[in-house]
Amino acid sequence: MWSTVNEKFKKYPARKAVAFKMLELGLRVDKDSKIYCGDLKISDSALAKSVDVDRRVIKSTINVILKDEELFNIFGNIMPAGTLLKNIAQNLGLGVIEIEVGQSNQGVLAAVALVASNRGIDIRQAYASDNHFNESPVLTLITNDSVPSSSIKEFLEVEGVIKVSIY
Repeated sequence: MWSTVNEKFKKYPARKAVAFKMLELGLRVDKDSKIYCGDLKISDSALAKSVDVDRRVIKSTINVILKDEELFNIFGNIMPAGTLLKNIAQNLGLGVIEIEVGQSNQGVLAAVALVASNRGIDIRQAYASDNHFNESPVLTLITNDSVPSSSIKEFLEVEGVIKVSIY
């Protein structure tokens, strides 16, 4: 997907920035030439302001997507991931584990989940940032209870893990 988007927009950096922002936020293009987050219509001007481009760039990006079957298959079917509880976890009495991983991160989620399971930590939500958007991706785990700081050492022993923060 990333190589497709890069290739299709390589001559137009502003359009490419719009496309990547849409991927980042889970925004889709519909046949009515509008952009949606789920069923919520997003204004061209709001997206343009977010990407710091003229709103005409939004229109031209949409037109390119609608005319290209491969792009429309991506942008016509994308969905937002939903609410990430990280910023409100403390208010809800939940725990947060943030795990920064390197570019070589294959199997980190499974290994981290095993560490959590072995320690009796119940994972309520897991979110991994995409390494195409972040040089150092972060795996965020929301847990049903606070996480003991003594577990940091075990998480750090997982291959590929660079840093662990517990809130």
